[in-house]
Amino acid sequence: MKTNTPIRVRYQETDQMGVVYHANYLVWFELGRTDFIEALGFHYHEIEKQGVLSPVIDANIHYGKPVRYGEKATVETWLEAYDGLRITYGYRVLKENGEESVSGSTKHVIVKEDSFRPVSIRRSFPEWHEAYQSALEEE
Repeated sequence: MKTNTPIRVRYQETDQMGVVYHANYLVWFELGRTDFIEALGFHYHEIEKQGVLSPVIDANIHYGKPVRYGEKATVETWLEAYDGLRITYGYRVLKENGEESVSGSTKHVIVKEDSFRPVSIRRSFPEWHEAYQSALEEE
């Protein structure tokens, strides 16, 4: 399972050279991840109402060809790994012509909001667990 999130590069996302500032790709990863989660049938704000959060515990990014102001791009997002506790999302940012600009991944856990203690998705949220398992099987 993959989702594709369209991006229109805004001026404030670029540096003095007119190239997307490197940290903004992580923001685009978040947009893609949010769309992916919604495609699974969930919404962050609903998840957070249950007293849990999903912090990033690791991020990897590889920069290739720059995206520039005024261009359009697409963030392709998929589930790279899931073990009942940790979730790893994969990403590719594609330029309008289909060239890969950036690739990367982010790893997350679900934690209790009040203590930041990890929560087993498999045991505490079986519907999420099933959705993640299904998404991995669609690869």
